[in-house]
Amino acid sequence: MAAIVTDQFRILNANNFIETVENSANSYYIFLGLTDPGSNKYGRKADNNTWNSDTPVPEDSINDLNHVSDTMIFGKRVTSDNIRRLVKRVDWAAGTRYNMYRHDYNSDNPAPVSDAQRLYDARYFVMNKDFNVYICIDNGSSGINTTGNASQDEPTFTGLEPSRAGESGDGYIWKYLFSVSPSDIIKFDSTDFISVPSNWSTSDNAQIKAVRENGDSTVNGNQIKKVYIDNQGNGYKDGLGQEVSILGDGTGGRVVLDVVGSKITDAIVSSGGKGYTYGIVDLGTLNGSVNPAATGVFSKLIPIIPPGKGHGSDIYKELGTDKVLLYARFDDKDKDFPIDTKFAQVGIVKNPTSIGSTNVYTGSSFSSLGAIKFVDSTTLAPTIGEVINQELPNGNKAYGIVASYDDDTKVLKYYQDRSLYFNQTSNDQTDRVGVSTAAIVYSFDNDTTGGAVPANVESVSGFTGQIQTTYSGITTNPTGTKLISLGTEFTDGLSEPEINKGSGEIIYLDNRSLITRNARQKEDVKIILEF
Repeated sequence: MAAIVTDQFRILNANNFIETVENSANSYYIFLGLTDPGSNKYGRKADNNTWNSDTPVPEDSINDLNHVSDTMIFGKRVTSDNIRRLVKRVDWAAGTRYNMYRHDYNSDNPAPVSDAQRLYDARYFVMNKDFNVYICIDNGSSGINTTGNASQDEPTFTGLEPSRAGESGDGYIWKYLFSVSPSDIIKFDSTDFISVPSNWSTSDNAQIKAVRENGDSTVNGNQIKKVYIDNQGNGYKDGLGQEVSILGDGTGGRVVLDVVGSKITDAIVSSGGKGYTYGIVDLGTLNGSVNPAATGVFSKLIPIIPPGKGHGSDIYKELGTDKVLLYARFDDKDKDFPIDTKFAQVGIVKNPTSIGSTNVYTGSSFSSLGAIKFVDSTTLAPTIGEVINQELPNGNKAYGIVASYDDDTKVLKYYQDRSLYFNQTSNDQTDRVGVSTAAIVYSFDNDTTGGAVPANVESVSGFTGQIQTTYSGITTNPTGTKLISLGTEFTDGLSEPEINKGSGEIIYLDNRSLITRNARQKEDVKIILEF
């Protein structure tokens, strides 16, 4: 059975996604993870060069996504201020032909300039140098000039009614829709896409409200803006300024026609009317003493039906906003995201839960790393991505992978992923010597019961550190001159992640070449989802 998923379904899905993000009951986070992709461990490649030059496509399986939760390091919440609908970016350029907006582009009637078989693939809107967005109402085209003219005048006006942009006579009529705000330019600017304002139907922004209400033909009766002359016909009574009705399922549409040499040469909408989903121009009053039936050449005039109630009433439908951009800036101001870490994965997780709870985590950011605070006598500094271990009183070992180490505060942050407990050779469930203990995840030990001193934490690079079991809190002052936030709460020298391991739903994942951070570095992450 022949079937399609419509463009409107894609737009609806984008709208629904934004609504779920903006719903206060949900928490969506952009996260970063995987500090050690260049190692022969579960989900990694054999070395950094291989990972960076041939970055693997993420696996979409429950097992692999569970592992992503293991290696997650930090997340930043996405709010309504950091999510926008997108459309393809088309910059106005002199000498370029653009399609006009039409409601009837399809496989039998492709857009003449771009040959697009669907409206949203046609180049029918532009953004000017000032980040104002316009839709093309007329490009000077007709049945005898199907591709129209090259645009010569850049539209710059912000008035509500369609207008020409200059005096070149290029035949273009533009309709102003919106201006991309300076803040949105900073956050969402892209070489490929234009960000579209949020909450168009309810926004109180004066400019948006004016455009939206002007496009509401139920109030002002200005729905139809263009009648396209596909065929001039022959045999009509000459006369200039002859006003006739636009028939169809709407009301109030009127168009003024010029007939010269028995042919219809011009059509100007005098009243756009309202409620049209189709329209037919009533030419009966032009058939006076001359009859086109005698010539056999009837005209074809096509009223162009805008989306919704009119141009500007629903720009999501008008522009085809089936893409969404999510933005997050990562820095170390909250001390949750270490300045010295590395990462090779970017993703989106929905509704992770707070550590030790089933409640959805709602903080502005989270750390999914465990942390250890050491006494000042630590030796050397561990390497990001290397394995640390601690001998436990029961004879077993706790393992972790280093994500960060701050030599000033003596705080090490780590994660424990399955590669530490799976078969080190095959990274699977193959039987091996010592499986009874080696496959169990153990926590690092800070127990001082009976005066015992926990064993040091060590690494193969030579790092050795003693847990500072006397420290509890979230701040430290190692030099006595500056109070430093540690980002997470410590108890007896150890800190837990802020979210439960494996909680939430990972809905997007991207593997990247390994990125190494530094103290002066910030990352702007922009994720584009296409529905």
